[in-house]
Amino acid sequence: QVQLVESGGGLVQPGGSLRLSCAASRFTLDRYAIAWFRQAPGKGRVGISCISARDGRTYTVDSVKGRFTISRDNAKNTVYLQMNSLKPEDTGVYYCAADDSPYCLGYDPYEYDWWGQGTQVTVSS
Repeated sequence: QVQLVESGGGLVQPGGSLRLSCAASRFTLDRYAIAWFRQAPGKGRVGISCISARDGRTYTVDSVKGRFTISRDNAKNTVYLQMNSLKPEDTGVYYCAADDSPYCLGYDPYEYDWWGQGTQVTVSS
């Protein structure tokens, strides 16, 4: 059974940093496009960043560009989301998801085949 496990969330003050991890078991992450989604309270899941498998290209939405960086460590079978200069509007549950495709094709949640359980990020003073 494919499993994705997120970690690294927590409470941080505005302007602070966190690094989220997405670790996979029972499958190799480097064969799939991996995306991070955020779900703010009372809202749907919104894609924020994606990394392709074949060429390692990364994509980041404008609202977090320059602050968030996605990366992968194939040896550890893990994808990361480095989040800097955090703002209160970054608060939410962060999910990683894998698409049964090596390329990032967008952020439609229904296109992603496997999901982690999510990790809570709260940005507040």
